[in-house]
Amino acid sequence: MRSQGRPRGGDDTGGLVPRDWLERIAGLPAEGGPSGEVWARRAARLVDEVLAQWDLVVTGSAMTGQTAVVLPVEQAGRALVLKVGWPHEESAGEHLALRHWGGRGAVRLVAADPGRGALLLERLDSSRSLSPIQIDEACAVVGSTLRLLHVPAPPTVAPLAAWLGPQVARLGGQHGIPRRIVTRTQGLAGELLTDPDVSLLLHTDLHFDNILGFPDRPDEWRAIDPKPRAGHPGFEVQPVLRNRIEELGTGSAFRWGIRRRLEIVAEAAQIDPEAARLWSLVHTGIQIGWAAADDDGAGVSLHIAIFKALED
Repeated sequence: MRSQGRPRGGDDTGGLVPRDWLERIAGLPAEGGPSGEVWARRAARLVDEVLAQWDLVVTGSAMTGQTAVVLPVEQAGRALVLKVGWPHEESAGEHLALRHWGGRGAVRLVAADPGRGALLLERLDSSRSLSPIQIDEACAVVGSTLRLLHVPAPPTVAPLAAWLGPQVARLGGQHGIPRRIVTRTQGLAGELLTDPDVSLLLHTDLHFDNILGFPDRPDEWRAIDPKPRAGHPGFEVQPVLRNRIEELGTGSAFRWGIRRRLEIVAEAAQIDPEAARLWSLVHTGIQIGWAAADDDGAGVSLHIAIFKALED
């Protein structure tokens, strides 16, 4: 590997992967692959191997997400980013989805090494997300992006239904969730999953920070970090409802804001708004279950409020 690719050297992370981030990753239990602790010990070596394999030069400091580190790199003078992540269930199909989209609505995949959890991607403008954009406009961009992404799913992407069933079933055994929400979520999921099979390629986590601007093109946006499934597009709307919550206010304003966001996204994405509402109820019920399992009282309360706002 070219020595000028290292901003600094001499420690066991090779100076590229932030140590505090690795310490957090080390606390994660295995999800179909190595535990966070095992993976964190070899993360620096994986990064070095991929840099050498693709002949990359690191040109800036690392950025970190929940489970991946991203490095700005150049390959033969071309500005790209290298993403290397802890392998887990939600990340397994990312390269498949990005390859299938081919840059249409999502960041373009240049190369992938699934065995190392490495993706080489076109470089977007990381300083330009939808978070500071006026909320109606931001929701319209999310919806328009979803419309581009909703293409027939390849057979290699796992179906939403197979994942959803166990998630919904688990709700019944959790404490701190109102019984009517458990019953409503389970009943709706059963009804929605008996509908004729819709198998579109879903991002499933398209919130305001998972869309970045395209460099030098102020009106173009690309999705990043998909957690792909194959299923009904109505499931896609809920992440927009649970982010930028501080802008929703309380009481009737909260309900109006939740419904307004759903309406804008559904219209721009060309999703039936009633289907989007019902799928969002199911998705919100699952979020309540996850928050309860994590003893996250604030998360439980927030998602119960969203659930109530979505009900007629």
